[in-house]
Amino acid sequence: MNKASLVVYTALTILAFMYFLPFWSVLTTALKSDIEVRMTIPIVPPSNPTTTPLLKAFELMKQGLVNSLLFTSFATIFSSLIGSVNGFMLSKVKFKHSDTVFLALSVGIFIPYHAVVIPLITVTSKAGIYNSILGMTIVHTTYGIPICTLFFKNFFDELPESILNAARIDGAGDFTIYKRIALPLSWPAFIITGVFQFTSIWNDFLFGVVLTKGSNQPASVVLANLLGTTAAEWNVQMAGTFIYALPVVAVYLLLGKYLIRGYLAGAIKG
Repeated sequence: MNKASLVVYTALTILAFMYFLPFWSVLTTALKSDIEVRMTIPIVPPSNPTTTPLLKAFELMKQGLVNSLLFTSFATIFSSLIGSVNGFMLSKVKFKHSDTVFLALSVGIFIPYHAVVIPLITVTSKAGIYNSILGMTIVHTTYGIPICTLFFKNFFDELPESILNAARIDGAGDFTIYKRIALPLSWPAFIITGVFQFTSIWNDFLFGVVLTKGSNQPASVVLANLLGTTAAEWNVQMAGTFIYALPVVAVYLLLGKYLIRGYLAGAIKG
């Protein structure tokens, strides 16, 4: 191994250590008893590991986890499908003012959550979907449509026109072309969009805290409420953090190789 390679590997090892240190601290703290948490620093492994904090955190968070999994999954699927249709229409089906429509949708990407909180509370309340899983699903689906549309439009822009023209010569309409050709070929875009949407929705806190209450709160809000009333139970908090991170980690572990292939799939040429 030459000196350059040694320097690179050493730097990467140090960066990897720094990156995983917080995860290590969360895990070690989550496995410590109340007494050991107060007597040791976070990075020190527990002398007598216990699962009590994990079980307590899971018991407190299980309803929130179910709520988050439900609306996050549905909103990811719906926003990706709608974004796929929008992206195909804006990329391959030319219609009047399509550029204006795309510009209007793109503006939605840059609207911060805080700017729409009060209107959302009013609209969801009047529509009867405030403090419900349905309401959270609709809100996150709607808010995710602009970015999903952008992802799919960029993907379909790279789809060779020769494939679509051949289908049109054979008499296929736009819906048939989308269903039979564009949709099957767009799985890389679905992977990228799905992972992005799932992560963004799962980690959202603002919509959860203002649009839900009680048993309908998502896991992100429940996790923030684990602080306690009289004293902070750091082991329970870290256990909750560890549990809360598992779904996102699982998504990346399961779809990681497909995600990389999806990033590289934008190089389709006609």
